[in-house]
Order: sequence, then structure tokens, then C-alpha cells
Amino acid sequence: ILQGYLEPFQLSLEKLQEVSHRLRRDMTRGLGKHSHHNAPVKMLPTFVRATPDGTEKGDFLALDLGGTHFRVLHVRVVEEEQKVLKMDSQICTIPTDMMLGPGQQLFDHIAACLGDFISSRNLKGQTLPLGFTFSFPCEQKEIDKSILIRWTKGFKCSGVEGEDVVKLLKEAIQRRGDYEIGTVAMVNDTVGTMMSCGYRDQSCEIGMIIGTGTNACYMEEMKNVKRVEGEDGRMCINTEWGGFGDDGSLKDIQTTFDVMVDEASVNPGVHMYIRLL
Repeated sequence: ILQGYLEPFQLSLEKLQEVSHRLRRDMTRGLGKHSHHNAPVKMLPTFVRATPDGTEKGDFLALDLGGTHFRVLHVRVVEEEQKVLKMDSQICTIPTDMMLGPGQQLFDHIAACLGDFISSRNLKGQTLPLGFTFSFPCEQKEIDKSILIRWTKGFKCSGVEGEDVVKLLKEAIQRRGDYEIGTVAMVNDTVGTMMSCGYRDQSCEIGMIIGTGTNACYMEEMKNVKRVEGEDGRMCINTEWGGFGDDGSLKDIQTTFDVMVDEASVNPGVHMYIRLL
């Protein structure tokens, strides 16, 4: 009986290779100038054009939002005998009702937690640049302008999809009025992972997340990124491969359990690849 339940989860090497071919096809579609609109794997440009080269230094704030908890960090990059990365962080929770309520309430909560962190670390009065890791599918327009395509991972806040999340964060901070932040760099968690590792190993050009969801980024040749003008150099691409299968291309390997989990989620039919994992 147990084997009968397990059998649908056991894919042959040939089937896995076929799925890999489908993913590669959809990634190519996502990079295309005209085909990306209907591609389930969005292949989003990040406007990050290079990995760290070792010359970076200074004090920075960071927000890492991607699940039921988010982190606020103070990062100090100093130069002594060699480069050292020092971090001080605090974890904040997001109540379930806030994940499903008004977007303004969510961003006010984030701004409040950031303000508490700044006060507790005696950073008030300093205007530090902020790195904002927002781990949801976004259409990046510039390094500090990113439009939420859709919520995933149990979030369904109103008034955020289709809006610039950097702008929403800045407005929440302005409503408080008790601290300021400097320039904001918006990145996906895969990009942040790649950059943090790349700081120690400059050969690192892929970032991958396996957690509440799954996603990956990598450095792509600009000549292959048809959605952005120019062919010189490279750019980091946020694949958003969690959307792989949203067009029904993985139905042949879905189990009854995958269907049940999807139907019970707050975002049914979205990020089918995550459900399968």
C-alpha cells in the first residue's frame, strides 16, 4: 500500500531529463523580447551588472522579507588585513492576519521593526543606504523601482500587486518620520545570496534558494537578454523558476497530493514548481 502511494513520486531519469528540457525551453522564452509576456518562467532582469570585486566598504542597512519572518540587518564591510563582513541582525515576525490584510499595514509593520532596530543599535541620526531583499516575483524597472507581479508563499495583501514596493516602503518610513534611510537597492533573495557568496568567491555567478519557496538567479550575457537594450556586458537574471508549470506543462507528473496542496493554498494555480518540490 505504501509503495502505491510513493510510486507517483519516483520519476525515471528519462522523465527528469524531459522536465529539464521543458525548463530550459521556458527560460529561453522568458528571455525573449516578445515571448516573455506569456512565459511561465519570467526571467526578470535585475539591473545588477556585476558581482562584487572586493573594493566594497562601508555601513549598510538591509531588510530581508520572504516569508512569515523577516530580518533587519546592519552590515559593516571593513578593510583590515583583509576584507571582513560584520553583521548584526534582528528577526521580526509577521502575523498571519497581516499577511492577508491591507498592504499599508504590512509596510507600516516593516517600517516599525526597522525603526526599533535602528534605535536599539544606536544608528539614529545616520542616513545609511538600504538593501531591500523582497523575495516575490517583481518586474524590476530600475535598481530602486520594482513592481510586484503577484504574491506567493501565503501572502495576499491588498493594494500591493502592480505597485512599486520600494515606494511603499519609503512611504511607510515617511509616515513614521522618526528616522531616514539613504539610497535603496532592491534585490531578490537569490541575487542577495549570489552577491554575498560572490564577495568571498568571485567565481560565484549563481544564487539558489530552497526554503519556503525555490528560485535561482545567474549572470547572463546581455546579448541574450532581449528585453533590455544593449548587448555589452552581462546582467543578473532572476529566473523566478517557481512559476515553472503554471501553464500546465507539469500536469503529467503532478500527484493527487500536489493537487490537494495547490487547491488549499491562498494562491491556487501559482508557483506549481514549488508545490511539486
